[in-house]
Amino acid sequence: MPEPTLPEIEGPRSVLIVDDDRSFLQRLARALEARGFEVSTAESVAEGLALVESGAPAYAVVDMRLGDGTGLDVISALKKKSPGARAIVLTGYGNIATAVTAVKLGAVDYLAKPADADDIVAALMANADHKPSPPENPMSADRVRWEHIQRVYELCGR
Repeated sequence: MPEPTLPEIEGPRSVLIVDDDRSFLQRLARALEARGFEVSTAESVAEGLALVESGAPAYAVVDMRLGDGTGLDVISALKKKSPGARAIVLTGYGNIATAVTAVKLGAVDYLAKPADADDIVAALMANADHKPSPPENPMSADRVRWEHIQRVYELCGR
């Protein structure tokens, strides 16, 4: 079976991957290196922030929930240091509120784990004017209400 055609990487090829799942982090790092990226990895928010501070990458792939905080802190720091950087959030705990927050902080996409390396590269390389197609199965009203309740619980610290 032929390899899928992926967009050419133009300009800087540096990518930071921040994920506390070591095996996923290593697999994704190898996959992105094979696709021409210069990969730096971190297993915590603190490590990710240190790498951003030492030299902001052109791209970032950040897990939402990490042992020492949220990946949104890394995205926020990255966008302050390098406003043109493109970042995506990966999560196993997706909800609408965190997806919206991630995009407001500068993430270009929000993908559910486990995400395929090709999907991650496609999201990183997507044209900024490209609008994703609507979901095939939109959420029901009950699901939207549930998401809202979960967000309220998060805000209350539960």
